[in-house]
Amino acid sequence: MSESIAVGVIGVGQLGARHAKLYAELPGAHLAGVADIDESRCREVAASCDVKGVVDFEELLPEIQAASVAVPTVSHEAVTMALLDAGVHVLVEKPIAVTSDEAKRMTARARERGLRLAVGHTERYNPAVAAVLAQSREPRFIEVHRLGSFSPRSLDIDVVRDLMIHDLDVVAALVGREVRSLEAVGVPVLTPRVDIANARLRFDGGAVANITASRVSQDKVRKLRVFEKDRYVSLDYQAQSAIRYQVFPTAAGGRPDIRMEDLVVGKEEPLKRELLDFLEAVATGSDPLVTGEMGGKALELALSVVDAMERASRGE
Repeated sequence: MSESIAVGVIGVGQLGARHAKLYAELPGAHLAGVADIDESRCREVAASCDVKGVVDFEELLPEIQAASVAVPTVSHEAVTMALLDAGVHVLVEKPIAVTSDEAKRMTARARERGLRLAVGHTERYNPAVAAVLAQSREPRFIEVHRLGSFSPRSLDIDVVRDLMIHDLDVVAALVGREVRSLEAVGVPVLTPRVDIANARLRFDGGAVANITASRVSQDKVRKLRVFEKDRYVSLDYQAQSAIRYQVFPTAAGGRPDIRMEDLVVGKEEPLKRELLDFLEAVATGSDPLVTGEMGGKALELALSVVDAMERASRGE
């Protein structure tokens, strides 16, 4: 990128503030300003980045070419559509929207305007995930645990759309086939919405994935294991590490020769990689790693899990 892209950040809560801080440091970006309806929070983040802070994000429209949207999910469509209508490229945090119809309207508008619409599925930018995706062959069984302690962040949505959606997106990318059936259960614990959930997905071709997500756990765990014929891979999202165990042939009757190998992973902050990818897409007109269409598919899968949970709670 030969020239810096003028960007804004709409919504500067915990995650939006990280977007702003990184944009302020990236050589390919010029952070023009931040916006948040919480005036005090907006002033605080704007001061820390030495940029303009406004309550009404539309005041930034004449000054920006691209923007990150990190407002509550219920406002994703309205804010994103306003930005797209103003000719601004958008990176919207996951989930892309509340409903599939909203997601389809957003992606259609971006296509109509010839603008980039990226979705913040940050784990797809985790170097360890990239390494596992690159070497995956034919997954047969996938086990995922994403457990975190309670936080007041993102309580407008359930744990499926808050946390599990990351793993639904990664698992779908690993398997590369359509979901044939799924079962799911979930319960609210500390909020009126589901805080802990488990989903079991069966894909065309026979692969099975078992995914657990919790935002009410004592310990923070983010791990994924992929089992294939003669080998399996263990991935730690937090540590950005992945280990492959492979079985090699031995003489008849001999003990299996199991070898362990660390996958090569260049550690780097996933959000930084995400923002750089978005800026590159804006500068070159290429597709970001996670497009609006991909974000819409992840949302559809998450909504299918939510529907299965609701049916299970009714005893259906």
